[in-house]
Amino acid sequence: MSSPTGLSESSLAALRHMREQREINTVILRYAGAQGVLVPEIEGNLTHDELLQSLPADEPRLVVHELAFADPEGTRRHAQLLILWMPLDASEQEWAYSDGFTALREFLPDVHVHLTARRTDQLAYRRLVALSG
Repeated sequence: MSSPTGLSESSLAALRHMREQREINTVILRYAGAQGVLVPEIEGNLTHDELLQSLPADEPRLVVHELAFADPEGTRRHAQLLILWMPLDASEQEWAYSDGFTALREFLPDVHVHLTARRTDQLAYRRLVALSG
């Protein structure tokens, strides 16, 4: 797997840590303006509520999150999500984050749920579970 353009070494390390060690379930990335690359802002084991609280109201972010849920039969499941958080007030930064989103989709081919959210209600737990299905 080659490194996508625009990801810092620290971002790659955070994503590998999440996928290989499984000690964390969330990596939130932001663009470092001067460097022009994505850097990790948060690496943690976040609940759904903590994830929503971590997203700034007026700035975009890229999020890789492992969602834990039970299917209708009660079996515990996990699904990785790639989220482009793009609040309405941050539209001038959309092109840069869209490029990062595309790079992450290619870098993480086994993540099958990709979504763009402009409001937190678009990240409602039940909606994410339905998408992960």
